[in-house]
Amino acid sequence: MMWKDKYKIGVELIDEQHEELFRRVSEFTKIIRSEEDWNSRIDKVKETMDFMKDYVIDHFNEEEAYQAKINYPEIEIHKKAHASFKEGVDNYIKIFEEEGFNEDRIQEFGGKLMTWLIMHVGNMDQKIGEYVKSKGGQI
Repeated sequence: MMWKDKYKIGVELIDEQHEELFRRVSEFTKIIRSEEDWNSRIDKVKETMDFMKDYVIDHFNEEEAYQAKINYPEIEIHKKAHASFKEGVDNYIKIFEEEGFNEDRIQEFGGKLMTWLIMHVGNMDQKIGEYVKSKGGQI
């Protein structure tokens, strides 16, 4: 899962953050599919969980602040999608804390991260870019 220029929405900060998210999720996917020692992979899974928990919240806050600044008409729908994703990550964190890190759950989590990121950035966030373009460029 590689970053593609077609995912850019035309807002530099958001595009940079999306690119970093794609990079991290791609690395995570490679790790969980590797033949590397299980304990080494667990450490990297924990690192990714910590990153997602913190970085995604910062990114969502900045993206929502930008949407408010430009009076983006679908901001509430976007906030709900962000809240749903944060809840999903929090649920996996809770599962891993309660049940430990088992390979099936980690694979499931990786698939959900990848799917959500592609669908959200590739579809929902593109509407922000379209709105900005309809207003004559970066607002």
